[in-house]
Amino acid sequence: MAANKLVLALIFVFDVIAFGLAVAAEQRRSTAGVVTDKEKNYSYCVYNSDIATGFGVGAFLFLMLSQALVMAVTKCFCCGRALRPTGSRGCAVVLFLLCWLMFLIAEACLLAGSVRNAYHTKYRTIFGDRAPTCETLRKGVFGAGAAFVFFSAIISEFYYVSYAKSSGDGDYPPYGKESGVRMGTY
Repeated sequence: MAANKLVLALIFVFDVIAFGLAVAAEQRRSTAGVVTDKEKNYSYCVYNSDIATGFGVGAFLFLMLSQALVMAVTKCFCCGRALRPTGSRGCAVVLFLLCWLMFLIAEACLLAGSVRNAYHTKYRTIFGDRAPTCETLRKGVFGAGAAFVFFSAIISEFYYVSYAKSSGDGDYPPYGKESGVRMGTY
């Protein structure tokens, strides 16, 4: 079985969209400023647009879609027919584990960034007290998510190609037909 170019293209497109949304989320993180209302004598936080949360959730979903596609096509590496005992199989095992590790880290960064970016403090302080601390998302959380989306994209593409190379028919008979050594002539 050769790697299907349509599957590779779909994985690539989903990962590029996820990466772009994660970068856009980093660029459009919420910022806040302290506003003092002189008539009512209190200070409060004013937050700008919350679009980064939507970008982060979109990146989260597109990366999840990409991972689901890779795992469905490869039958999550553990289901289906056994792979041929070649170097490609060993490479596919390592890449499978790395693919899941990068995916989980990227998803954690994107989800945590989206949740934290959506959180806005609502309290006010009376004039004379210290100004309220307007909590915002730390710079770089969505950036880290974008970096791990990129790593996940590369590793998942190589994993799929390695898996396809190992499961192909090629010049070898299908692996798994006979489990023992033939001893018929003895």
